[in-house]
Amino acid sequence: MAANQLQHSVQSTNLADILERVLDRGIVIAGDITISLVGVELLSIKIRLLVASVDKAMEMGINWWENDPYLTTKARELTDENKALQERIERLEAQVSVRQ
Repeated sequence: MAANQLQHSVQSTNLADILERVLDRGIVIAGDITISLVGVELLSIKIRLLVASVDKAMEMGINWWENDPYLTTKARELTDENKALQERIERLEAQVSVRQ
């Protein structure tokens, strides 16, 4: 029974090492799916998956989560401010067009 426990411990260490390497270096999985009927393309799906640590992703210039309104309060505030500014511009443009 001790041999089984030792083997399990070694396997989990290997899995942890593999995960650490993947997150440290990053891995990209890419694929395209095309659905055609009688030679006519009906649907085309491009799938791209990047698995990496946050640090590695930021090093590669990927930081979409910093501006996603569903993930950060700062982004929500910017979205609300942007909406308010757009409404203000529309009101000002409407006033200018009425005067002309």
